[in-house]
Amino acid sequence: MKDAGGARRTAAAAALDVLTLVLFVVIGRASHDHGESPGGVVSTLWPFTCGLAAGWLLVRAAGRRAASPGAGVVVCVATVAVGMVLRVLAGQGTAAAFVGVATGFLGAVMVGGRLVLHLAGRWAGRRSARRPASSRS
Repeated sequence: MKDAGGARRTAAAAALDVLTLVLFVVIGRASHDHGESPGGVVSTLWPFTCGLAAGWLLVRAAGRRAASPGAGVVVCVATVAVGMVLRVLAGQGTAAAFVGVATGFLGAVMVGGRLVLHLAGRWAGRRSARRPASSRS
């Protein structure tokens, strides 16, 4: 039987990653008075989305659990590295401070969020193991 909790944590990690990128871009554009127009957000978002996809492909190819904190490190590094390279190719800025802020914010949320998912999964597993067999569904 497939681990339904693992599938839920993987889906939660994917949603966390996408929401993290959108939040990062919207906060960044607002803090630099670039506006939050849909076109502007997409213009800033697409390089990082490509990096996110590359990170997920690396994690899956390595056979790692996508919701693990270690996978969060891989996804974060790929997101920032590929995102910054694509920004350069597209003529967008990649100041050192921007790279640092991107790495710090994305790393904190992508790795930290996965750590929370990991701990929640362990906690749920322990609770399930403590219940008598007659009360499990």
